[in-house]
Amino acid sequence: MKTLTATLLATVAFSGAAMAQSCEITLRASDTHPEGYPTVAAVEHMGEMLTERSDGRICVEMFHSAQLGEEKDTIEQTQLGVIDLNRVSLGPFNNIIEATKVFTLPYIFRSTEHMHQIVDGEIGQEILDEFENHQLVGLTYYDSGSRSFYNSQKPIESIDDIAGMKFRVMQSDVFVDMVDALGGNATPLPYGEVYSSIQTGVIDGAENNWPSFDSSGHYEVAPYYTLDQHLIVPEVLVMSQQSWNNLSEEDQQLIREAARESTPYMRELWTAREQESEEAIRAAGVEIVTDIDKQPFIDAMGPVYEKHVTTEELQSLVDRIQATE
Repeated sequence: MKTLTATLLATVAFSGAAMAQSCEITLRASDTHPEGYPTVAAVEHMGEMLTERSDGRICVEMFHSAQLGEEKDTIEQTQLGVIDLNRVSLGPFNNIIEATKVFTLPYIFRSTEHMHQIVDGEIGQEILDEFENHQLVGLTYYDSGSRSFYNSQKPIESIDDIAGMKFRVMQSDVFVDMVDALGGNATPLPYGEVYSSIQTGVIDGAENNWPSFDSSGHYEVAPYYTLDQHLIVPEVLVMSQQSWNNLSEEDQQLIREAARESTPYMRELWTAREQESEEAIRAAGVEIVTDIDKQPFIDAMGPVYEKHVTTEELQSLVDRIQATE
């Protein structure tokens, strides 16, 4: 494993090398998003808090822009202890931790405020606790906004317009089944392959939030964006259980506190970034469909819930979320 770690790190240049060398504990953090993205900035902010509160003993090195791999690969590396901290959408965890499926069900959350109420409360903690059964420690949740469809072919104004279209989705059965239930063809692809796949016609489009649509440049090849807001999927910051077990209880507590305190910071950045991205995308001339009847989309999700909410435990989580005001 030491050889694998050395090989990974040798391929990446990072600006904080000098600082990291002066720390007793250096935590390697991964994110697929680019430098300056709210999740990247939030983990960097967490690192600053840890360095200050540990009197310089603990540092965080951020490897953004998928420098350590796409999300599926980095999850495995985190489980192995190669990566210490990892920011990942809950989607790729669906096939690993069953309870995470509930947070990625289409239209499970009525709004961002509803999602915050759930993830900041008892249900959110219950699902974070599940990560410990999979060589990971769940630390906190971040926002990723609402996800909507964009494509290179035409404006989507109703569910009928999706029929036969090929959309990239995360490598998650829930996402695949969601697109299939709407009449489209789901194509799981790594995030980094989406731009070229739309450009070359391998897929017609994808689905994501305002900042990702903007920062990825996908709007350049997919000039139609429909605000159906089918998903409000939280993202999660996890730590390798191997790395966690090497820490003292005091340092573990420092990390938990800094992670939780990074969440409101991230949300503040996210709100500003969403507004900036929306303004930039509108200025770029993307055709945006806002007046859309969501009810047919919601009604089409019946088979998705039936397929994936298969246990009493999952059904109980769904019922509790839907009952939360």
